[in-house]
Amino acid sequence: MSLGNQDRPATGSIPSPAGAPPTSEPIKAIKLKHPWRIVFAVVLILLVVWFIIDASQREAYGWQYVGKYIFDKRISAAALVTLQLTVYSMIIGVILGLCLAVMRLSPNPVVKSIAWLYLWIFRGTPVYVQLVFWGLFSLIYPKIFLGVPWTDWGVSFDLAFMQNAFIIAIIGLALNEAAYMAEIVRAGLLSVDSGQEEAATALGMGWGRTMTRIVIPQAMRVIIPPTGNEVISMLKTTSLVAAIPLTTDLYGVARDISAVTYTPVPLLIVASCWYLLFTSILMVGQYFLERRFSRGVNARRPDRGDGAALTGAVPVAGAPGNDLGGKG
Repeated sequence: MSLGNQDRPATGSIPSPAGAPPTSEPIKAIKLKHPWRIVFAVVLILLVVWFIIDASQREAYGWQYVGKYIFDKRISAAALVTLQLTVYSMIIGVILGLCLAVMRLSPNPVVKSIAWLYLWIFRGTPVYVQLVFWGLFSLIYPKIFLGVPWTDWGVSFDLAFMQNAFIIAIIGLALNEAAYMAEIVRAGLLSVDSGQEEAATALGMGWGRTMTRIVIPQAMRVIIPPTGNEVISMLKTTSLVAAIPLTTDLYGVARDISAVTYTPVPLLIVASCWYLLFTSILMVGQYFLERRFSRGVNARRPDRGDGAALTGAVPVAGAPGNDLGGKG
């Protein structure tokens, strides 16, 4: 006697005891193949290998001069000057940018307009042009007199220190950087919900404590990534201080040596290696800072805990570890 269709088990399922939900067979997933993706990757690898082999055999690169000057004392001292320019300019730029950001958020229209005018000028003109102007500043203003107009009552300031190329470079780079840092800080402060400040005020916290304990820690998650990019950009922008002129930086010393030895390409490679070393260190530091200030944000999966309340998973009927579906 043949069985009817109603007595046959469903395809892809295993008969289960009465009262229990049907158990499905595991699905065997077949990974899709991407042959063109593999071909493209192989072509890229071959091009990189071809470039490395070709560059190693070309005399124009002058690898013997690269090895000779890579650790030269003049290059090392110039690299230190480049680091000093970067650090000093960024410190001044961050502090001034914070002040400009607060001015931009001020309800006073005059203060807000002055901050906007500053940003408009320094973001709208090239850095090289600004550095040239600051190099000529001591010729335009040898002295500054603050006092009553058309009288001798006042105080005069001698600007002889503006003839120091190192100081001029720091001032020029910092003033330009402050315009960009102001927008970065302002965006970070605006990213914090206003309800955070209202809640802090309701708890009796003052403005200073609210900013340091509530607003700024949350804003740092938005401020840190672009600030890290600005530090790396500042390190490379120091090569423009030749406009002042300042020739003791990394690029300036490498250019002066190449002018004497007639080896411009090897000295450019030497300078590039030092720039790559510094930027790599800064990128690693930026990575750990971002991890530090992004804790608890966009967490994909917790490291511990498999409960539904911890993972946010929805209990599935018939799944082990829950009480759904197994009871009649």
